[in-house]
Amino acid sequence: MKEQIRILPEQLCNQIAAGEVVERPASVVKELIENALDAHASKIVVEIEAGGKRLIRITDNGCGMDREDAFLCLERHATSKLRSEADLFHLQTLGFRGEALPSIAAISRLRLRTRIDEALEGWEIQIDGGTVRNAEATGMPVGTLIEVRNLFFNTPARRKFLRRDETEAGHISDTITKLALACPQVQFQLVNNGRRQIDLNRQKNLAERVAGLLGRAVLKDLVPVEGKLDGMRLHGLISQPSLNRSATGSQFTFINGRYIRDRLVQHALREGYRHLLLKGRHPIVVLFLEMAPEQVDVNVHPTKHEVRFRDQSVVHDFIVQTLQNTLRSADSQSPTPAVIRPSAAVADKAIWPSPSRPLNTIDGGIDQSAAVGEGVAMYPVAPLKEISGALDLPSLLSAAPLHEAGGYYASLRVIGQFCESYILCEDQQNLVLIDQHAAHERIGFEKLRTQYSGCGVERQGLLFPLVLDFDHREAASLAEHQAELQSFDFELDSFGGNSFVPKEIPQILGDAEAEKLIRDVVTELTSFGGSSLVEERIEQLLVLMACHRVIRANQQLSTTEIDYLLQELDQVDFNGHCPHGRPVVQRLSLTEIERMFKRT
Repeated sequence: MKEQIRILPEQLCNQIAAGEVVERPASVVKELIENALDAHASKIVVEIEAGGKRLIRITDNGCGMDREDAFLCLERHATSKLRSEADLFHLQTLGFRGEALPSIAAISRLRLRTRIDEALEGWEIQIDGGTVRNAEATGMPVGTLIEVRNLFFNTPARRKFLRRDETEAGHISDTITKLALACPQVQFQLVNNGRRQIDLNRQKNLAERVAGLLGRAVLKDLVPVEGKLDGMRLHGLISQPSLNRSATGSQFTFINGRYIRDRLVQHALREGYRHLLLKGRHPIVVLFLEMAPEQVDVNVHPTKHEVRFRDQSVVHDFIVQTLQNTLRSADSQSPTPAVIRPSAAVADKAIWPSPSRPLNTIDGGIDQSAAVGEGVAMYPVAPLKEISGALDLPSLLSAAPLHEAGGYYASLRVIGQFCESYILCEDQQNLVLIDQHAAHERIGFEKLRTQYSGCGVERQGLLFPLVLDFDHREAASLAEHQAELQSFDFELDSFGGNSFVPKEIPQILGDAEAEKLIRDVVTELTSFGGSSLVEERIEQLLVLMACHRVIRANQQLSTTEIDYLLQELDQVDFNGHCPHGRPVVQRLSLTEIERMFKRT
């Protein structure tokens, strides 16, 4: 009988492994720089030609290797970073598989030069396509130099998948940016076709490294993050909502110093900025999550970009809460007055009088506080559970008296209205413009959200019985997370096999969207161990209500009404943006105005 199973040659095994580890020249740069960092290098120089396809040369001043280790590091699964199975769950280094160098050597012409401090000379080894061609002693400084030429020269089919030189060079630059952000204390240089493209000196802190890579103009709109919980620490820099991008390319997240691109972390970032950014816009973040190594598995993917957390929901919620707390108090931490001055939410205070009452023009200072109070008192507070049908904003208004002045917005000197849509104010030497609809929309939404969460959710049975069929994985997840679903005010009964019947759902949602929402919630529970979809959908309805029941553009306001609006704005969180993510306030400095009139 002809044999069907055979052992692959070592060279072919290395080429297959290279396909997992080396996707493009940037993958080579990543693996070799990580090795240099693990060798405690304080200076790393990367030289490339033709986007790394012709040449990648990486030089570091790390600890280097002696002759024996230099040969061993070219063998598959040879590593200095693991000694036992237990070490795999207490990883403190970036590289640990022992696959990088032999995989790279199998698909290139590689030259390794290395020397340790104790030796008078180093060693140079040349490898072509995984085969050692030459080895000899050489004079060199302490450290390691690895030169990779003609990447994929013996696998031309894979070389065809590489992009233009400029594209591949861009990926290399991006890789160095990520690694440099994680190590401000290390000097990095990138030389592209003989021209120095990146030159970063050693920095004392993250802010200086961010300024060097992302620009000082970006740095001024970033705020520091610091949060701790049960042995976890989240720190770094995040942008205020006014600074955002159309893609997620400026989001840099790290776990224990390792750059990751993890779905759970990305989802937590979106949740942290919910109702603060326009749809399709993304913040700039440089975030570091530190936790016990045994609480996270970084060995789930060859590139180590994806990780698995032991307790996904705890990590997710910790990131979300830390981001929201930071954004809520960002401007109060600023040493100088800023456009936005959010303070703690005061849920039981009055909301702006109902827009159904006629609004007056600016009246030269006539006191209308009584009229304002009357407008509020027309709508007594009714608990949400007692409200039937669609929620009506006026029924949620409080008759509390006006607040004491003292917040940022209340301290502004009001100049008037522009086009009956924007409130013009003066802040020291700045002209401040406030979108009256966006401002009131944020106030209305925050008050609705606070009252809704305080009153709880009324459930209702479905008008027509609904049987939901799931696949085996979804059904198992649904059974596992029944308690979470009940906390979202969904009650489902097993109907045999993989089928379930919803008995009750949140009343505010209605029957029509029950099935889709339940399925989406089950998907999120499976992926992240928790779900915010129900809360998000309810909040979308509250946003819609707030949008349609507050003051609009092209609406005249009296002096007292403007003052009232500004005082109320000081009492809610995230008061720099409406719930849709549009800005509430813009500021024009005296310097900018003088420049317009050529007075600089």
